[in-house]
Parts: sequence; C-alpha cells; structure tokens
Amino acid sequence: MYLCSAKKEYLSIARSHSVPGSIIRNFKEITKVRLSVSVVFSSVAGYLLGAETIDYYILLLLCIGGYCMVGASNVFNQIIERDLDALMDRTKDRPLPAGRMGVTPAFILASILTLTGIVVLYVINPQTAMFGAISIFMYVSLYTPLKTRTPLSVFVGAFPGAIPFMLGWVAATNDFGIEPGTLFMIQFFWQFPHFWAIGWFLYEDYKKGGFFMLPNGKRDKGTAIQVILYSIWTVLASLIPAVGVTGRLYITPISAILIGGIGIWLIYYAVRLYKLKTEKAARQLMLVSVSYITLLQVIYVVDKFIR
Repeated sequence: MYLCSAKKEYLSIARSHSVPGSIIRNFKEITKVRLSVSVVFSSVAGYLLGAETIDYYILLLLCIGGYCMVGASNVFNQIIERDLDALMDRTKDRPLPAGRMGVTPAFILASILTLTGIVVLYVINPQTAMFGAISIFMYVSLYTPLKTRTPLSVFVGAFPGAIPFMLGWVAATNDFGIEPGTLFMIQFFWQFPHFWAIGWFLYEDYKKGGFFMLPNGKRDKGTAIQVILYSIWTVLASLIPAVGVTGRLYITPISAILIGGIGIWLIYYAVRLYKLKTEKAARQLMLVSVSYITLLQVIYVVDKFIR
C-alpha cells in the first residue's frame, strides 16, 4: 500500500513538473522561436541604423511587438496547414498535427499575440503598427493559401518577409522614405535564393503536402538560373548605400568591399547549386544565405557606429 501510494505521488509530481515544460515547448514550436528571433534581429538592426540616439525602451517594445507579430503569423499558418503538416516528415511533430495542442487554444494564442503585437508597436508609433499589421495580413491571408496553388507564393511571401528590416527604421524615425525602402529591397531580393534553396532540398517533403515552392515547380536548370539571378540582385541591392543615393543610409567603401566579399560567397554557392543540382548543395546555399543576411546587417550597423 505504501509503495503504491508513493508511486502515485511520484507520478503526480512528475506530471506537475512536466506540464510547464510541455507548455513552453509547444509555445516555442508553434511560434517558431528561432525564426521569430531571427526576424526580431533584423528589426533591431533596422532600428539601430535609423536611430540617432538609442532609446532602449523603444527597442524593448520593438522586440516584444515584433516577436508577437511573427509568432502570431506562425500560429495562424500552422492552424491553416495543420492537416498538410501531418503529411510531411519535417512538420508532423508540430503541436497541432501531433495533437499536443488543440485548434481553439492555438487560435486564442494567435489572437492574443496579434492584439498584443499591434498595441505594443502602436505605442512606438502608428506607422510601425501599420506595417506590422500588413505583414501578418499578407503572410496569413495571401502567402499561406497560395503555397498549395502556385509557385508565385514565394513572391507574395517575400513582401511580409522583407518588412522586419525596414520596420526597425520606421520604429526609430516614424518615417518611411528611401532608407527603409532600400532595407526592404535588400531583404526582398534575398528571400528568393533563400526560400528556393529550402524548397529544393525539401522538395520531396513539400510534395507530400502539395506545396509549390520552386519557380518552375522542378529542381532543374531553370530554377537554378533564377536562384543565381536573384542572388546577384541581392548583392547589387546591398551595395546601393555605398553610392550615396539612399539618404542617411550609407556604408563606407571598406564596408562595401566586405559586403561584396560575402556577396561573392553567396553567388558562388548559387552557381554551385546550378552545377551540382543536389540537395546537399541547396542546403549549403540556404545556410550561406542566412549567414549572408546576418553578416550584412552586422556590417551595416557596425559601419554606422565606427565611422
């Protein structure tokens, strides 16, 4: 009797300790914490580029509001795609298809994150809240349903995907002009080689869910050529601030050389995908593309504060 009682007590304690851990795990997975943090990083970089003096309170609001908006987009996306996620190896263990979370609590979470995000960004300034709202609307209402209908979904998804870098500048200045427009353009072009690389090495898995992620719908020469072209446009757009035609957004010749160097690195791996046409080459390009945009943002910010 004593052993049975002790065992029940132990199991009860174990469950009570596992519940918070399970909630945290589900929250991290359904909001895609790594993706959300990387998006917030872009917003912070944009803020640091636009701010004349750093207001850490505004910076904190930007991080909180940015995470809420991206997290909400991801939750709504997973609610809509839960049945398709169950078909793919990459996504079948997500909270909704795995049954660890119901649709109703997920919808409540997404709604709370959306409202919180808009309110927090509005405290910064109305324009920031507006662009945040546009981002979540385009991602959920346009990009998500188009993924199973047309390869143009990547083009549509590139718009909300390019907003965070620009959003930081708008949060710092309450103004939209040539500077945030340039930041938007850089991250807009970058979306294509990045997501087409993902679409290439996850082609078979995406096929199970009926997603069209490659421009030609195939892992062929035509797709690889477009990856190269958009990689080149990404690098050229990244070098425009060195010419001095983008207002307060400016990089020195030394930084331009560094950007050119990592740009050659990006284009090299894009050409490598064209030559090899393998999943490994596509995965390497994806990793290089992530490194490229991160290093670019770091170089831009460091350039501003040391010149």
